[in-house]
Amino acid sequence: MQVYLDNSATTRQYDQVTDTMIEMMRESYGNPSSLHLMGVEAEKKVRASRKIFASAIGASEDEVYFTSGGTESDNTVLNGVAESRKRYGKKIITTKVEHPAILEPARRLESMGYTVEYIGVDKQCRLNMEQLASAIDDDTVLISIMGVNNETGTIMPMKEIAALKDRYNKEHKTDILLHSDAVQAFGKIPMNLKSDFRGVDFLSVSGHKIHGPKGIGGLYVRKGINLTPFMIGGGQERHMRSGTENTPGIVGFGKAMELMQGDFAGRTEKMAAARNFLLEGIKSEIRDVIINSPEDGAPSVLNVSFLGTRGEVLLHTLETDGIYVSTGSACSSNKKGQSHVLEAMGLKFKEIEGAIRFSFSEFNTMEEMEYTLEKVKAAVARFRKLGSFR
Repeated sequence: MQVYLDNSATTRQYDQVTDTMIEMMRESYGNPSSLHLMGVEAEKKVRASRKIFASAIGASEDEVYFTSGGTESDNTVLNGVAESRKRYGKKIITTKVEHPAILEPARRLESMGYTVEYIGVDKQCRLNMEQLASAIDDDTVLISIMGVNNETGTIMPMKEIAALKDRYNKEHKTDILLHSDAVQAFGKIPMNLKSDFRGVDFLSVSGHKIHGPKGIGGLYVRKGINLTPFMIGGGQERHMRSGTENTPGIVGFGKAMELMQGDFAGRTEKMAAARNFLLEGIKSEIRDVIINSPEDGAPSVLNVSFLGTRGEVLLHTLETDGIYVSTGSACSSNKKGQSHVLEAMGLKFKEIEGAIRFSFSEFNTMEEMEYTLEKVKAAVARFRKLGSFR
């Protein structure tokens, strides 16, 4: 049996998405900027995908742009706001548990003279709201906080964060903006800009996290905001993101979003059922574990520390049984297993060393979870029996 439980790293592309992309590459391969019929047809399909994207998050079509992925979207916001708002202030607020696509450009901005404040979290990766409130000042131009943490599944309180930002702006007559890296939230939790993510000014999403293609993503920019473009040259995407459009990727992403929206509740219920079954099994059948994910986290992620083991060894042991998991973010520049997220949560080295992330999709079954529980239990027992439990 093969069990894929690394869906936070990437997902298996829907067959319908693959079919749609093949049709685009074989038949509708015109450049959307061309004036002839093939170009016009390609542009229509891009426009249709834009409409799906806007509808999925509760935005208007002129507020959404296609990018190469979540990393480009995140970089566009941080660099664009820093450039366009530098006369208003040079402070950015983010968290200690962000994806490297936020942390790396934030550090670069620090080297360029900007101030970056990193907000802490508790043992289940919940944001320290008091620290955030005290960090906001008149020099702040941007707050960037992920919607769902990619390693623990913790859901960040975006509505409350937006309300805090809006209240400060009103009282101090400032214009602080709020960005959310929603790559792990998109398709996993409700995130409509008119309700759940109300007050968010920028939003980053990615295609390959929702069974769409790799190399395509999206960016929401609230109407009226002047954001300095990150990619310039040809004026595509209404001058926000130059470069010939990746039409197969865009249309494939549109198809994935359409399928995602079609049965949102059913899809997330399947994820939650798989997660909960595995969680309860681990708690009842394996001793000396720490559950690093909160019970009310996203249905897609479960992070567990198996004390007295090494996560990397467990990963490869499970791999021989056809089970694919991870020890943390696949995009982290730190490949040694020392998760900056778990470290920020206050876990000790040995607790981080034994951590495994299971991440789920709608395709996971109860039969797979039973098999996984059996193999995890055996792998942990075998490792500890070798005398490594200390």
